[in-house]
Amino acid sequence: MQTAASAPLSRNIRRISHLDLPGGGQVYVSGNYAYAGHIQNAAGHGTTIVDIADPKHPKVVCSLKVDDPESHSHKARVIGDVMIINVEQNGTTMGRRAEQLPKILAQLQQSLSRDPTDAELAQGLKVDVGDLPQLREMFKRGYVNGGFKVYDVSDRTAPKLLTHQKTGGIGVHRFDMDANYAYISTSMAGYVGNILVIYDIRDPRRPAEVSRWWLPGQHVAGGETPTWEGRNNRLHHALRRGNHMWAAVWHGGMRVVDVTDITRPRTAGAYNYHPPFPDPTHTFMPLEAPINGRNIAVTVDEEERFYSVELSDERRGRGHACVSVFDVTDFSDIKPLSIYQVSELDSPWSRTPGGRFGAHQYHEHVDGTLIYATWFSGGLRIIDLANPSAPLEVGYYIPEPVSGQKLPQSNDICLDHRGLICLMDRYCGFDILEFSRH
Repeated sequence: MQTAASAPLSRNIRRISHLDLPGGGQVYVSGNYAYAGHIQNAAGHGTTIVDIADPKHPKVVCSLKVDDPESHSHKARVIGDVMIINVEQNGTTMGRRAEQLPKILAQLQQSLSRDPTDAELAQGLKVDVGDLPQLREMFKRGYVNGGFKVYDVSDRTAPKLLTHQKTGGIGVHRFDMDANYAYISTSMAGYVGNILVIYDIRDPRRPAEVSRWWLPGQHVAGGETPTWEGRNNRLHHALRRGNHMWAAVWHGGMRVVDVTDITRPRTAGAYNYHPPFPDPTHTFMPLEAPINGRNIAVTVDEEERFYSVELSDERRGRGHACVSVFDVTDFSDIKPLSIYQVSELDSPWSRTPGGRFGAHQYHEHVDGTLIYATWFSGGLRIIDLANPSAPLEVGYYIPEPVSGQKLPQSNDICLDHRGLICLMDRYCGFDILEFSRH
């Protein structure tokens, strides 16, 4: 029986300060401010701006509320004085099922030569029969607010909404941005699953679509047919580095997308390691500099399963989501080099019901060879890739549960200009940390 700790468990990392912020999907640091996008919006939580100029005494300077009870805004990025947050439908899994209701109903009517029973329809939609009333209501009501919002945050205490750019479907999930463009992962009419839509945001009041990129098979309205089940292959998000986008495409692995001509993105490289790895690719990024003449890139998968007593036997013997390392010197011949995994024995909460244990996300910039990765109930892990074939853990930090939670769920991370670590918990908690390698 595992015994939960009453204080953080750490090696080479110390906590500087803590705030009991509501659970977050993303934390992004720009200058002396951290921007936290919240997952739970039962109380209208949207985006919190925290002044971290004094890391020992962080101060909340603004709390933006979500004004739509059907949406959440759990991702945020800032360049200069422009902030973008996502707008996505609550209950995204059920929202996607609701979108599929007429299609599945028509398929069953054709194959059965009659109307399906509720049990047959639920099976076709992969939901419980008891979920059908909610699905029918969601389909009837529809969802039209998906997209992203752009704010002027020159005054961090009082952001000003510049525009709400609508996209489609269940809306926007994760994204990247720079001073000129926003690289949005979103549902769009006529496509199965999220695709990349690039917007010109040089006039932030009037985002203008520049181009789209998708996996062959996603554009069903254009006559394409997916070769995978449901939305297994789709864009999670893509990061721009120079003239390339590094795209994580869920159970489709990853793609390198050439955006030398921003109006015509094209796939330059691809690699898929699913199967045998069961958890989907969440993020894909390159290291800034070659190592021993090789260009190195890293993926992090997302642990999908929440632990429960009922799932314990199903989980037994199955590897958890992890970090994988690749040689990407030749985009036409990407080679796997290694993986980094964390044992369940390394966290007292690895099998606590109601949470997840496994990888989720890392800090999306690598200066040197260190990867800072969140591991849900495994906390934060710092990995040195000086030898890409043998990742070495050089530090970890597992926060204690706070605010009545049963376990920690370290969800997202971002480093500031001083090298300090901002760590966001999925359920509750925001820590500022310092790493010192001994």
